[in-house]
Amino acid sequence: MKLSERFAALSGDALHETALVAERESPDTTVPAPTATPVGPAPASVQTPFDALAALKARVGEALFERLGSRLNDPNLAEADLISFAREVLAEIVEAEKVPLSNDERQRLVRQISDDVLGYGPLQPLLEDPELTEIMVNGPDQIFVERDGKLTLSGQRFRSEEQLRRVIEKIVSRVGRRIDESSPLVDARLEDGSRVNAVIPPLAVNGSSLTIRKFAADPLKVDDLVAFGSISPEMAELLDACVKAHLNIIVSGGTGTGKTTLLNVLSSFIPQGERIITIEDAVELQLQQDHVVRLESRPANIEGKGEITIRDLLKNSLRMRPDRIVVGECRGGEALDMLQAMNTGHDGSLSTVHANSPRDAIARMETLVLMAGMDLPLRAIREQVASAVDLIVQLTRMRDGSRRVTHVTEVQGMEGDIVTLQDAFVFDYSAGIDANGRFLGKPISTGVRPRFTDRFDELGITLSPSVFGSTAAKVR
Repeated sequence: MKLSERFAALSGDALHETALVAERESPDTTVPAPTATPVGPAPASVQTPFDALAALKARVGEALFERLGSRLNDPNLAEADLISFAREVLAEIVEAEKVPLSNDERQRLVRQISDDVLGYGPLQPLLEDPELTEIMVNGPDQIFVERDGKLTLSGQRFRSEEQLRRVIEKIVSRVGRRIDESSPLVDARLEDGSRVNAVIPPLAVNGSSLTIRKFAADPLKVDDLVAFGSISPEMAELLDACVKAHLNIIVSGGTGTGKTTLLNVLSSFIPQGERIITIEDAVELQLQQDHVVRLESRPANIEGKGEITIRDLLKNSLRMRPDRIVVGECRGGEALDMLQAMNTGHDGSLSTVHANSPRDAIARMETLVLMAGMDLPLRAIREQVASAVDLIVQLTRMRDGSRRVTHVTEVQGMEGDIVTLQDAFVFDYSAGIDANGRFLGKPISTGVRPRFTDRFDELGITLSPSVFGSTAAKVR
């Protein structure tokens, strides 16, 4: 076979593998291809460069997997050495195939093979894009991404279901989890703390599903939230004082509203020198203090044994002499243990719950306590909640994709059978929206001075007079 015929055959294989329909009669090297289109009206068709090296990449990738073998999991082998070895194998295969490659093509091939073998394949460039906040894989042929709060279809795709499964198994195995037919769904995390959820067939009908909520390499700080408009400077000052005064705080919000990010920011207010214990399903918090013990729950093994729940870890943490207990999320019976810890000397605890308003957060915690299996009367549960929780911070994801704190609400106590709440800050919706559809409002003070500020007097914590508006007195 002539060299040109062999290269054409490689191109034909690659064409089939990437599911692109080429115009064979056209001398142009581009073909029509599905493009990354925003959700909504489809834009005009865009010409995408044809990857004529896909078949060669697949062959080299298989050769690398065979030659690397156990080296892929060797902790003593540096990534640079693996990449160097991959380049050597690439050079050998290219020389054997006699395929002419330019320097740019060779570099692109090496980078893509490195992503496949050492990284996460087509997901690698998406993970490296700092503007993306979430990656959603709906089978091998469809990868959506979130950018600026908006969902779009990316141009990346997996070659096959097998490649997608290989990436999923690589992610979950690195954190000691497993995924197979007996356990077809799993929560895991990446090395940087990014949250990962995977579901494989038979539960996922259209192919394996993978959802990655990315975490910034540099954790967001309170100044970043103020700059984004998520919180106001006055609110930030109040929350800082509340954490330092050892108030028990619940961060409430729906899915994807930024609860973990805000919990991380609140944790940053904890003074150095205090012993902090974090308890999470998958480690995500990025605390900067020195004295931090990080605990992570563990699912049951293949025999159905060995499960360690959040509740188990929370009970054990009480024996670890904590100054602060930070629970990533209360979603079950551990809410009862969390409330009891708050009521028995572990002040300054932080946690999150899923709820759409501060009032819903109270009802949600009541429901979670009932999930503990204790036959407690509702009034007793409400008294526990009212006594334990000092502050609820409500997060909302707006229509424009932004995440804002819409309520900072004090839990004042019981009035009859009802837990009484008082807003200290609320979001100003009356400011309207700008030409781009972004909300112009910001959280504003109600002018009501919370009762817990009396504790600030005892601790010598000072707040600016502007925190609660002109009607608030300076706290000394």
